[in-house]
Amino acid sequence: MNVIIAIVVIIILTIGIVWLIDKFVPKKIKPVLNILLWVLIIFLGYTTYMSVYREIEFNELKQKRFAVVIDRLIDIRDSQLAYKDVNGSYTDSFDKLINFVETGKVPITQRRDTLVLDEERTKAFGGVETMKTLTLIDTLSYYSVKDSLFNGSDRYKKMMNVGIGKEGAKFTLKAGKIDEFPVFEASIDKSVILDGQEPYLIEKEKQVMSVDGVNGPALTVGSMDEVFTKGNWPKSYTNKE
Repeated sequence: MNVIIAIVVIIILTIGIVWLIDKFVPKKIKPVLNILLWVLIIFLGYTTYMSVYREIEFNELKQKRFAVVIDRLIDIRDSQLAYKDVNGSYTDSFDKLINFVETGKVPITQRRDTLVLDEERTKAFGGVETMKTLTLIDTLSYYSVKDSLFNGSDRYKKMMNVGIGKEGAKFTLKAGKIDEFPVFEASIDKSVILDGQEPYLIEKEKQVMSVDGVNGPALTVGSMDEVFTKGNWPKSYTNKE
């Protein structure tokens, strides 16, 4: 934006100079100077237009690439949540996560309360029967992680691949605990996703902090700093949530 403003100011100044030349410069020199100045105006105008146009193109490409990456991060997140339901923690290994999706079964349970004899309290009350409530969890059946999350697709086999931007790029996957609570994080730097674009536009994007943008230098789902399983993107980037 600063560059555009500077160019516009220069164009205005140039037009002012043309006017001054027309008023005060001898007639013999005027044609040459006028031509040079109008060439400069046209050049600066073109530069301004291309600067704006490149940014528009960049934003369109950014949204398309981000949408692809976000869909893959959502797949990773959903797989991790299913993995934790069965194993009690997340994994930092894509091999383990993919194998789990391939073969994993998640139980479908039902909670019910039942009354049983409280032996300790019965003894304490001299043999008077005292009951207590227990909550039982019954396993009704199991569902396939692969069928439930991916509905016949085998895209989970490549969930570690970013799939766009820098060729061969892979997500970073971390897992651990915060105060005994399992946490995970999957991320990829924006510069990898936007590989091949203007460096100054990529750097500008990495500094975004707004309610309708992807904040920070990377696309991320989950967190290693807090118990959090959402992504750092607005809803407008995907229809899967």
